[in-house]
Amino acid sequence: MAKELINEVLLRPAVELYSVAACLLAATLCIFAPWSLALSSEIGYVTAAGFSVFAFIRFKDAREVLRYRRNIRRLPEYSMTSAQIPISRHSLFIGLGFKWQQRHTHRLMQTYRAQFRVYVEQPYLYQLARKLERQLEFIPSLYWISKITGSHNPLNPVRPLPPVGGMPRLHGIELHEQEVTLPLGERVGHTLVLGTTRVGKTRLAEIFITQDIRRGDVTIVFDPKGDADLLIRMFIEAERAGRLDELYIFHLGWPDISARYNAVGRFGRISEVASRVAGQLSGEGNSAAFKEFAWRFVNIIARALVELGHRPDYLQIQRHVINIDELFIKYAHYYFEKNEPKAWDAIVQIESKLNDKNIPRNMQGREKRVVAVEQYLSMSPVYDPILDGLRSAVRYDKTYFDKIVASLLPLLEKLTTGKIAQLLAPNYSDLNDTRPIIDWMQIIRQKAIVYVGLDALSDTFVASAVGNSMFADLVSVAGHIYKFGVNDGLPGADNYAKVPINLHADEFNELMGEEFLPMINKGGGAGLQITAYTQTMSDIEAKIGNKPKAGQVIGNFNNLIMLRVRETATAELLTNQLPKVEVYTSTVMSGATDSSDPTGQTAFTSNTVDRLTATNVPLIEPAHIVSLPKGQAFALLEGGTLWKIRMPLPKTTKGEKIPTNIQALADYMRTQYTDSTEWWQQSDFASNNHNLPDDLIEESGSTEDIQPIEEREE
Repeated sequence: MAKELINEVLLRPAVELYSVAACLLAATLCIFAPWSLALSSEIGYVTAAGFSVFAFIRFKDAREVLRYRRNIRRLPEYSMTSAQIPISRHSLFIGLGFKWQQRHTHRLMQTYRAQFRVYVEQPYLYQLARKLERQLEFIPSLYWISKITGSHNPLNPVRPLPPVGGMPRLHGIELHEQEVTLPLGERVGHTLVLGTTRVGKTRLAEIFITQDIRRGDVTIVFDPKGDADLLIRMFIEAERAGRLDELYIFHLGWPDISARYNAVGRFGRISEVASRVAGQLSGEGNSAAFKEFAWRFVNIIARALVELGHRPDYLQIQRHVINIDELFIKYAHYYFEKNEPKAWDAIVQIESKLNDKNIPRNMQGREKRVVAVEQYLSMSPVYDPILDGLRSAVRYDKTYFDKIVASLLPLLEKLTTGKIAQLLAPNYSDLNDTRPIIDWMQIIRQKAIVYVGLDALSDTFVASAVGNSMFADLVSVAGHIYKFGVNDGLPGADNYAKVPINLHADEFNELMGEEFLPMINKGGGAGLQITAYTQTMSDIEAKIGNKPKAGQVIGNFNNLIMLRVRETATAELLTNQLPKVEVYTSTVMSGATDSSDPTGQTAFTSNTVDRLTATNVPLIEPAHIVSLPKGQAFALLEGGTLWKIRMPLPKTTKGEKIPTNIQALADYMRTQYTDSTEWWQQSDFASNNHNLPDDLIEESGSTEDIQPIEEREE
């Protein structure tokens, strides 16, 4: 087989087998009947060896053609258990694949030509078997025939294709695969994974998360919708790595067994508290002014709480948004006792003289003590920025004040209603509550594993608000680590040491806000390595509401992995970055010309020309990405190298053990959380009880009662 020809053709009969048969026949004659070829026995053996070597070479060429033709129709199975996933200290395993080059585009273009259709389409027997199965479906007595033809046994010549869809030819055009890995040093540039629903994003996330956990790195997983199999996979891998003590589960849907987290309790600057709260409000159009006022008002409350020695949380902020008078009086007591102990005597005298007639109109409805303090401050040369801020808030007309904070109160109500309040506003002094309280700095120092389930299908708004607050908190922690190191303040430690922080954000468009931009733009300096998963580029634009900002987000991801997508614009995000290449087409042209000389010896002349033409085409088209099978992807890695990848299918193994409370939580997640594309199958939330059973709550603090299960990976 001529391998160096420009116009390579592998979709053809394996003509090399004729040479193999001839060489084997000649070798047989040389050994058993050398006299028939006028050879002596000794020379016959040598000649037979030569024929055998040539037959072996030609057989290898024929085998390559046959394998190529097989792979175009059906790829060999590629699967592994999670325990078989290779773990490296230098690279991240992705799957099997190859570098996509010009020859692969050339081969792919050939598969669309009519003359090669017989090698690309499924044979007639395969199509007949599928037709027969459809007809026998309604004949119970003959259904056993369908079971035989539909079995996946390799001995079945008409076995059905794997249920992955797409075109196998996209990967079958290369016979020599290799392990595709991403150097760990490249992960700090962040990775974006795009793919429509149910094409393998979660499976890819499991492969990455498994390696991060077993490598011993900080692993943080944001899962808005709540994938039960992903939670179980994290538990199993944490147990396999001996890191169960480092595993924390935060889940808004199941607060009884969830860890607790104060989204506004830790900050580098006090203004971050207001940014995390007001950042969830709409800033479009006329709402911008209300958002700015809400930010200022929350900032005033947070500064006062910190000065009074309290750690801010959503409950305290809500309490003082509803009743700012209480905080104003409390802070005034604190300030005057510290700076003017005799001020209260004057304030009490002013308060005794107040009545409905001499209270200013803008202060009507306020407590008399508030009015008295405000009047004292107006007569006294006292200046304190926090006290002045509180004073400016209470001087608003109460009715007007309630209107301008109206947009803030619904957000705080959603974050402080029911048992969620116990998660987002933990009581640090309650020793009877054994649920851990997570803090990002401690998580990073401990090199822990965190699963964050945000229950987005139950309440998208709360999930988005909590996710944004967590991202903002992480940005603040990353900024501190960048400046001072992860061990800042610890005795006898390297203050400027940094550790890799692997952040996996599934459906990250649901969580993304303004705080996500600095995280991906500057978080790499602190060790943040973000892997974000979403469906389309439009999801990002719709969430941010600004196309240039969406482009800014996408531009900060140095690695791009694209599974099957349904949006052409998303596919063009990859294809527009690739060059054009030349593909070659061989065209046979023949003709005949009659002779015009009646007396000549030639009646006509003929000629045949084999013309080779070159055409510039894109390296891959958006249509190829739309046609990818499940579990396959194109990837731009390490500065723009294009790889074609397929991920290993999961193998089930028995004997893994998890606690009954985690198993029950996963079962509830499976029954309550359905994919958005199958909304008609969702459970009736109004009729279902969302509280965990009593026995589950009792077991939530123990991992002793464990039961073997079968790994579930989809």
